[in-house]
Amino acid sequence: MASFLKHSLTVSNHLEQRLLAFKPHFSPLPSKLALDKPARCNYLTQKPLYISSQGSLGRFDDSEDSRARLIKCDAYEAHRSQPMEINIDIDEQTRQAAAQKLKIGVYFATWWSLNVIFNIYNKKVLNAFPFPWLTSTLSLAAGSLIMLVSWASRIAEAPKTDMDFWKALFPVALAHTIGHVAATVSMSKVAVSFTHIIKSSEPAFSVLVSTFLLGESFPMPVYLSLLPIIGGCALAAVTELNFNLVGLMGAMISNLAFVFRNIFSKRGMSKGKSVGGMNYYACLSIMSLLILTPFAIAVEGPQVWAVGWKNAVAQIGPHFVWWVVAQSVFYHLYNQVSYMSLNEISPLTFSVGNTMKRVSVIVSSIIIFHTQVQPVNAVGAAIAILGTFLYSQVIKIFNFLSI
Repeated sequence: MASFLKHSLTVSNHLEQRLLAFKPHFSPLPSKLALDKPARCNYLTQKPLYISSQGSLGRFDDSEDSRARLIKCDAYEAHRSQPMEINIDIDEQTRQAAAQKLKIGVYFATWWSLNVIFNIYNKKVLNAFPFPWLTSTLSLAAGSLIMLVSWASRIAEAPKTDMDFWKALFPVALAHTIGHVAATVSMSKVAVSFTHIIKSSEPAFSVLVSTFLLGESFPMPVYLSLLPIIGGCALAAVTELNFNLVGLMGAMISNLAFVFRNIFSKRGMSKGKSVGGMNYYACLSIMSLLILTPFAIAVEGPQVWAVGWKNAVAQIGPHFVWWVVAQSVFYHLYNQVSYMSLNEISPLTFSVGNTMKRVSVIVSSIIIFHTQVQPVNAVGAAIAILGTFLYSQVIKIFNFLSI
């Protein structure tokens, strides 16, 4: 017993001397420090450390190595009442959340980039070949062909559909066809930036249709958030240097058609087999192509297309063919990515992403096509875009309070 007390006093005196001699303040340490594998710490803090406990882990002798192996101590900062525990492990849920955010970011970046590329090539084609009905048909045909080949080669799994699914899809495809053609007609008459400024007013059309046709009601802040959207679009329209009534009406009809597309899509979700994401848009493209083709032939016709194609190739050269292929393929790709991202995010997040997409398209088209923009016109566009973002935030609050 006396020997044990002697050794304990020796260890305590030795530990006290080492602590007094070594005065730098250490950073927070784990509650239990295993000293059998000592590591140097280069972090400093202004808070002192106090010894909370010490103990022996077995027999020891007076040698330096033995004491290093057999003595443990706990330490805590001056403002704490007990030893600290530091956990630097990242749990699985945190990793999954980070991976999901990265995935959504990639979706958005891809979606915006593909949309910008499509709008650039689409405008180039329409400038040289002003036949929007055929251009719209080729866009749907390219997407349909891509997906049919993907299903046949088993690159993508073919959807399992039934007759109820196709019946529910028909009104969605009809509205999608009208919206697609109307937007293309608009871009054939006015600048890309102007078309997208007008199309940013789609939330106003959505609220008005839901109120007057569907009998839905919204809080007053929702209606007030539409004022900057409507006012900004009106200001941009009256100050547009290359204003064209057909271009304005085409963009507005496109907005209205896409609102009905969303309404029909929600109503048809419970009918037939469920098909989502990439395959849903593929089926939508195929049915829209079947609807649009006879109307495109009736409105424009092969003879007019042949003359226009010959003039475009003579004016632009072989590059024109590449422009047509690019605008058709990129139209399908950007829509496909947007539908895939809609499966991963909420409709509100998608709406905000769609607003930012229009900003990227407007800015890039102004730069590439050297579009002349008056300061007042730019202010109107900014007000409309800001109003769209404000609307999405008001809807978010409204949905949260309704839960």
